[in-house]
Amino acid sequence: MIEFDEQQKRLVLKLVYYGPAMSGKTTNLLTLHDQLAQEGRGELMMLDTTEDRTIYFDLLPFFYVSPSGMKIKLKLYTVPGQVRHDATRKAVLGRADGVVFVADSRTEQMAVNFESFGNLEKNLAMVGLSIERLPLVLQFNKRDLPEIVSEDEIRRTWEPSGLPVTMASALQGWGVQDTFRTILNLTFDAVNARYELTGRFGVIRDDFIATILRTVPE
Repeated sequence: MIEFDEQQKRLVLKLVYYGPAMSGKTTNLLTLHDQLAQEGRGELMMLDTTEDRTIYFDLLPFFYVSPSGMKIKLKLYTVPGQVRHDATRKAVLGRADGVVFVADSRTEQMAVNFESFGNLEKNLAMVGLSIERLPLVLQFNKRDLPEIVSEDEIRRTWEPSGLPVTMASALQGWGVQDTFRTILNLTFDAVNARYELTGRFGVIRDDFIATILRTVPE
């Protein structure tokens, strides 16, 4: 749920990277941590195991104060991909303001992607969130690998859902910012719609995104 206090000029947003095991959720956050502007950037925290790279969550907080005094805290999490950690996935997913579903582009993983997306839909309902209303972006990662599903086929399959679809290679660093920018815009639009804010909020959003992504282009 969006935490917004207009009087205190304070906004806290929670974004969750979801998807099957080893699809590149953590690599997205590692890449973002390297690419985001350093001013105000928090530490990246990880808990690894030999079974699954992220047993609990990664947290990448970012703090920003706009010229108008609006304080924005952005928290990014990933969830463990293995089914045995489903309770943890639900716990991390709770109160999310936006979700990036990180799919594996390899042909052999298409059924796994569909299964994981179904799990996302189920878990969103269990924590009281609607997949139809929540800002959600689909990222097809690992586009640098051989034997991947073509972009045309991916778009034919997934774009009828109405969800934005992005292509990426988190390991090589491209497509990560595009995905991040897309989910940020959708999430800020949701804030604007919910609180019926004035046009100045659009300026704050654009300035925030431009500031934290002020890096060498992908």
